[in-house]
Amino acid sequence: MNVKIADLMAKRVLTAQPHHSLDHVRAMMERNRIHAVPIVGPQHEALGIVTTADAARKVKGESPVKRIMSNHVYCVPAYNDVSAAARIMRKHKIHHVVVTHEKAVVGIISSFDLLKLVEGHRFTMKAAPAQTKKRSRR
Repeated sequence: MNVKIADLMAKRVLTAQPHHSLDHVRAMMERNRIHAVPIVGPQHEALGIVTTADAARKVKGESPVKRIMSNHVYCVPAYNDVSAAARIMRKHKIHHVVVTHEKAVVGIISSFDLLKLVEGHRFTMKAAPAQTKKRSRR
């Protein structure tokens, strides 16, 4: 399987800036039925990420998202194999990885995107290996 992240990622990624209010980001997530919003800087570089878990925290809605965003955002280049994103998600126990091209955010890939890939291949279970009888040595 040689699928690139650019082939599978959500290309229409909605972003916010650190000064945007938590209410603004919550509304964006609800309206668009998304679970993560990358927080970007002036050159559209990833500064952080807000997920539904972050947005659910009991923080005043008018607070800027920079107060609750995860500052450590995992990014992967668009030209990498999807296995790179899967490895990051599994290793760090996260569900979203920001996709970049020359440091600018160009997409996002989620664990659900990876599940679509698996579903499309319709894996079949291989038969278990048969047990062999030990031969006695004479």
